Amino acid sequence: MAKLRAQYVCQSCGYVSPKWLGRCPECAGWNSLVEEMARKAGASAVGASQAVALSEVVQEEVARIRSGLGELDRVLGGGLVPGSLVLLGGDPGIGKSTLLLQLLQGIASDAKQPVLYVSGEESVRQTALRARRLGATAPSLLVLSETRLDAILAEATRLSPVVLAIDSIQTVQAPELESVPGSLSQVREAAGRLLSFAKERSVATILVGHVTKDGALAGPKTLEHVVDTVVHFEGEAGHPYRILRATKNRFGSTNEVGVFEMQSEGLREVANPSALFLAERPIGASGSAVIAALEGTRPLLVEIQALVATAAGLPRRAALGVDPNRVSLLLAVIERRAGIDVLGQDVFVNVAGGVRLSEPAADLGLIAAIASSAARRPVDPRTVCFGEVGLAGEVRAVAQPDLRLAEACKLGFRRCVLPSPNAERSSVRGDLELVGVRDVEAALDALLRPG
Repeated sequence: MAKLRAQYVCQSCGYVSPKWLGRCPECAGWNSLVEEMARKAGASAVGASQAVALSEVVQEEVARIRSGLGELDRVLGGGLVPGSLVLLGGDPGIGKSTLLLQLLQGIASDAKQPVLYVSGEESVRQTALRARRLGATAPSLLVLSETRLDAILAEATRLSPVVLAIDSIQTVQAPELESVPGSLSQVREAAGRLLSFAKERSVATILVGHVTKDGALAGPKTLEHVVDTVVHFEGEAGHPYRILRATKNRFGSTNEVGVFEMQSEGLREVANPSALFLAERPIGASGSAVIAALEGTRPLLVEIQALVATAAGLPRRAALGVDPNRVSLLLAVIERRAGIDVLGQDVFVNVAGGVRLSEPAADLGLIAAIASSAARRPVDPRTVCFGEVGLAGEVRAVAQPDLRLAEACKLGFRRCVLPSPNAERSSVRGDLELVGVRDVEAALDALLRPG
């Protein structure tokens, strides 16, 4: 029998130490090292393997498994791939289990094979109660309340499901390991054996993962390297809208997003998120600007709000939905290049609807909203804008301008302020007036003048 030895493993980064340390030398986390029993690995037989030329590998078209949720299938690259391992993460209460049950219901409605949902956090009765509320009552949708890894794999082997879902991976326990469920060794062991099961039997497997207070997926970082796809389910507290995005996808793009709205009967797909995000936009109010953002191949028109107020002491900065560092940078550009002094005042920025913007094309909208609030002059409600702003005050061209302009035309906007290179090369005209600008001063003059 293999001899056991004690070791201390960091639950954040996986660093291994022979003795306990208060602070992890790798990730600088405090009190993150936990004692685990490691079994010394014995020698294993190595089978004969031969390399093959890539040009000789026969390409086969993989039939993806459609979930019935178009927004989800878009993010996955067209649906679930048989034999793939997908990690679904999100904040507690965001709707991961709801999304998972709706996904499995859509597959079970058309699948001839069973679909297995393993719940390690709820009983069968609790899961059935939620399933009835969501309308997930397909006969081939089976539920198992179990946390023992061996029992889960045994039942999955017996049933041969087309899709296996584990909710959540942190509750699964391998009995041969002495560490507690959710520890690094337990999560790593469970993920490795589930990966082998998925590949050997071509079963699409979905793992639900918790998220830490910092917004990262709980468990070892190696878990994200093991799986084929990592999908995050995001949303701001108090908002019904949910954003689904992939941060890793071996079978598709990582630029696509799906938009859902949480309702009493479950998640509803949002076919036109731009109209939804702009439905409650205040007309004629200063500090509001509409930008044409791009998430993957999907254009989104969203409202950026800004409030500039007199500072009582040290100026405060707060930003929701955008990078606070980017906001600080643009405040300096406004002060130096446009002559609007906002550095000594409180500045608050918010993206309405709980959307998070990461692309630099939102710069022009941020500057417009801040300058509008500072000057107390509203932006024309029929005007949309986009463009990247540099430190010299120049407005730089962005990718896919025609997709953004087409979305603005569809929603009835009449004017767009955009970088001059994009305006000159654009093929979208219609009723939309294009105002090309080369610097921040010209952009603010076009945005804040009477419409």
